Amino acid sequence: MLELSTVVTAYGAVKAIDGVGITVSAGTLTAVLGANGAGKTTLLRTISGLVAPKSGTIRFDGTDIAGVAPDRIARMGLSHVPEHGGVITELTVRENLRLGALWRRDKADRATALDEVLALFPPLESRISAQASTLSGGERQMLAIGRALMSRPRMLLLDEPSLGLAPMVTAQIMRVLRGLREDTGLTVLLVEQNARSALSVAEHAYVLALGRVVVDAPAQSITAEALHDVYLGAK
Repeated sequence: MLELSTVVTAYGAVKAIDGVGITVSAGTLTAVLGANGAGKTTLLRTISGLVAPKSGTIRFDGTDIAGVAPDRIARMGLSHVPEHGGVITELTVRENLRLGALWRRDKADRATALDEVLALFPPLESRISAQASTLSGGERQMLAIGRALMSRPRMLLLDEPSLGLAPMVTAQIMRVLRGLREDTGLTVLLVEQNARSALSVAEHAYVLALGRVVVDAPAQSITAEALHDVYLGAK
């Protein structure tokens, strides 16, 4: 569903992504791991069109989307949940969720999508009329993911969904992601620093270091020793 080939993204003279190539098969959950500054967030922002690559190709379901506007990419079925979620705190939970489906014209389908999201994240249902500013960190992350799901994407890009969350909440979110993949066939590209959580739900994983892919392997084959070497700069 997604294929990157020799993608380079730079901020001035600094290459944040340097010749990256990754492949994500439809219906799979793929993890991207790496330390701070490895290029993980820039990778997702490049895929979703928030940052234009300097060179390389990005194909989503066969179409080259490198340099395409973010709103057009979203309408093609690719939703991006940024780091910290990006919910609008002044709006209610219901209003935030509705924003995710604004461009969908079928009102009945929007209502069904809302019911499905609330079933996935029961804490949101009890807070449906509350302002997002009153939610806990875990609830805000659930809201951000739920808002992305309201558009019924074919692929979900998630940037550090476990950041700052309690282990129990992280485990709940990972269970939801695994369930979405298994039950609906949703394709997920998950960027994480929490390697253990990500590898527990992913089929395949890439590890980035200084903007380059240094590990490309089935998730279950990646050892703690290999990650230790990469995170400490031994590779």
